[in-house]
Amino acid sequence: MFQNTPFIIAELSGNHDQDFELAKSMIHAAAKAGVDAIKLQTYKPETMTLDIRHGEFMVSEENSLWRGNNLYDLYAKASTPWEWHQPLFELANSLGLVAFSSPFDLSAVDFLETLDVPLYKIASFELTDIPLIQAVARTGKPMIMSTGMASKKEIQEAIAAVRGIGDNPLILLKCTSTYPAKIEDTNLVTMNDLAGFTGCSVGLSDHTQGLAAAVAATALGATVIEKHFVLDRSAGGVDSAFSMEPDEMADLVSACRAAKASLGAVTYGGSDSEQASKKYRRSIYVAADLDAGTVLSEQHLQIIRPSYGLEPKHWPDVLGKTLKADAKKGQPLTWDMMA
Repeated sequence: MFQNTPFIIAELSGNHDQDFELAKSMIHAAAKAGVDAIKLQTYKPETMTLDIRHGEFMVSEENSLWRGNNLYDLYAKASTPWEWHQPLFELANSLGLVAFSSPFDLSAVDFLETLDVPLYKIASFELTDIPLIQAVARTGKPMIMSTGMASKKEIQEAIAAVRGIGDNPLILLKCTSTYPAKIEDTNLVTMNDLAGFTGCSVGLSDHTQGLAAAVAATALGATVIEKHFVLDRSAGGVDSAFSMEPDEMADLVSACRAAKASLGAVTYGGSDSEQASKKYRRSIYVAADLDAGTVLSEQHLQIIRPSYGLEPKHWPDVLGKTLKADAKKGQPLTWDMMA
């Protein structure tokens, strides 16, 4: 399944604006951009929150994209109708994409199992929902879990919930759960620590604007990159502010693939393609026409390119040596020319 590394996921989220044709267009555009997978979110507003319109059921954070919204209405707007899932998954599969979802409650897991999804994603806000994690683990399928906001203890508890059920393949994503996330809050070096204390493969769920964090994460060994996707930011969409448009997603895919390719393997002495370039290193050459018997001095020799003469490190050793035979200007100096 994860033939490409990093495995790049386009998250449709609620950017389809409840328009089925738009959702299909997004999948076509994501495939054209070169991603490996598309992901939906599976929930209903009534399984996310209560329909209460005051107090903590309102988004109140000053810097939130959704400030002033009632949670129930927000989730209703952002949700993907369940009857869309099968045709969208089938469309994605027909275009060569892996298609899966993030379930947000037990009924969503049951529903997604009827569609035989190949893997599951646990969202960062659900990482402490141990019953949900256990339900997904019981499917036996690969799991991706975002770790935004989670402490080490909470991450370990989530992993233990999985391992208490089975040995599902498990990938953990570094995630900054602000929308959009500031690049300076991404703290990508956490990925290596996350891999170290969990023993899991790691990746990035990226809510920053642009592709820098995704490329940097790839260079640090990310096996999965998840990025929100939208056809046109200016047209709106609940997550449009931190989502990538098709051309940008194509650039991200290309840049991440290039970053991965650039890592290569530990290599010294030059790659195979570099060997021909070694001729343009410097070496010691005869810098004037010289007669046999000449005692070599700095006036007779020069360290220049190319590299067919003795290496520059032998400069002190050749000064004061005597030529055995005549030498021409431009002749590489070799040991057999000297007495």
